[in-house]
Amino acid sequence: MSQQRLKIEVARAALEYVEDGMLLGVGTGSTVNAFIDELAASGKRLEGAVSSSEATTQRLEDIGVKVMDLNHTGDLSLYIDGADEVDPHRRLIKGGGGALTREKIIAAASRQFVCIVDESKCVKLLGEFPLPVEVIPMARAYISRQLTRLGGQPELRENFVTDNGNLVLDVRNLDLVDPLKMETEINQLPGVVTCGLFAHRRADVVLVATESGIDRLK
Repeated sequence: MSQQRLKIEVARAALEYVEDGMLLGVGTGSTVNAFIDELAASGKRLEGAVSSSEATTQRLEDIGVKVMDLNHTGDLSLYIDGADEVDPHRRLIKGGGGALTREKIIAAASRQFVCIVDESKCVKLLGEFPLPVEVIPMARAYISRQLTRLGGQPELRENFVTDNGNLVLDVRNLDLVDPLKMETEINQLPGVVTCGLFAHRRADVVLVATESGIDRLK
């Protein structure tokens, strides 16, 4: 089965968590794009959605979903998003698309976070995928030095600015045996908006598309 087909299958599986009239948080990325397509085909009607990126906002509006400001919605029942890596404890690396800050905010504001991935994203230990860190532009060099002291190899994501107007450093070779500790340590650096470790707010459910069907990590 092709990777795209796996994404479609797991996107379809996520629909069972979506109820008519729901206020839904929606993430960013190719698997989420498949979910939006499946949502449109399902006929389910939402009260509205909170989007994690301008790209997702456009896709949602294109299928007739009202995109709302989180400041006006209160907490959300459900957040659907993908991930770049998932470990057996449902901790994630996210931010390959650069939307990590808004994704983390919406995940924190949602009572249930359902992560949808194909089996290629499942790892025993996080860290093969470089960790994205969103930084205030004036802090880029300072944060790079601090990340190097933590054992990482940061690299500026070229020709990229987040929807928040910030920069992203992609960090390789960090020791992520204790992702909770590393998430805290990085996020406490002045000038860091947030990092792409979702360990404090991990997924509640991970749906994994495999060749033999959908696995559920809870």
